[in-house]
Amino acid sequence: MPIYLHESIPSQGEIGLWDITEEEAFFRNELDLDDDECDEIRDVVEKRRKEWLAGRLLLHRMSGRSKREKPVKDEFGKPHIRQSEFDISLSHSGRFAAVIAAPCVVGIDIQHLVPKLKRIERKFMTDEDLEGLSKDFYLEHLHVYWGAKEALYKAYGKKKLEFREHILIAPFEYDVSFGTCKGYVVKDETRMVFDIHYRLIENYILVYAMQINE
Repeated sequence: MPIYLHESIPSQGEIGLWDITEEEAFFRNELDLDDDECDEIRDVVEKRRKEWLAGRLLLHRMSGRSKREKPVKDEFGKPHIRQSEFDISLSHSGRFAAVIAAPCVVGIDIQHLVPKLKRIERKFMTDEDLEGLSKDFYLEHLHVYWGAKEALYKAYGKKKLEFREHILIAPFEYDVSFGTCKGYVVKDETRMVFDIHYRLIENYILVYAMQINE
């Protein structure tokens, strides 16, 4: 079944995962893309197109609407649904597309576990962050940090954030199945606080962030 996961989360939100096994024609037929959407993905390679399409179809299926309302982007490129109280975020990696929707500021990220992330760890991790990583699950723990920072970047939605300087993750012990931690976006006069949830799904790390009042 293409919808691999669809469940409720706190604050009346929901998350979903689509297992991408279909051909591109299936998604195009289901979505009935408009001209702007076709133009957006015209020059995208086939694999990434299918991931993009799967995310849009998952968003529609999660909405429960009979007629699809396509996501549109604001001036910074952050997607939203017109006339909806829900904030949304989309991500895709390899075989999965992921979506979160909730009545608060949210971000989501899914990443295939790959050893090459270690090559760039110092671009987004502080020395203190690295010292706190699990010795037994180093790669998984590292991917949670990366996914959390990606999710917070999307949630903030205005770009121009430095992953090491402006996106902070409170130290936490890695849980092998699922866990939580706190994240912060701190830049100039902005200070946003988030609950971060993560889980290992096969060989992928799924992370989502929800803004809270502190």
